[in-house]
Amino acid sequence: QVQLVESGGGLVQAGGSLRLSCATSRRTFSTYAMGWFRQAPGKEREFVAAIFWGGGSTTYADSVKGRFTISRDNAKNTMYLQMNSLKPEDTAVYYCAVRRAWPLTRGDYWGQGTQVTVSS
Repeated sequence: QVQLVESGGGLVQAGGSLRLSCATSRRTFSTYAMGWFRQAPGKEREFVAAIFWGGGSTTYADSVKGRFTISRDNAKNTMYLQMNSLKPEDTAVYYCAVRRAWPLTRGDYWGQGTQVTVSS
């Protein structure tokens, strides 16, 4: 069973930063591509960023390029999303996802979600 545990959401002012974390097992971490999706109220879930299981390749949604950085810590079996220059339109529930395929256009397994709220 794949378990994904997210943390790091919260309330921040526009222009601020947050870092999301997604922890999982060693087996999942080494065999799945990992990524982040988000869902704002009244909108469909959308892709944010993904990182290949080897960590060599990353992809980003155009809306977050240059502001968000996805990374993996192999020693901690944890994936991160560093979010800088946050905007009110980044407000959403952020979900960690994994998939045993690349690119990560959808998730095979999902975390419980963490709320990110950016005030103007």
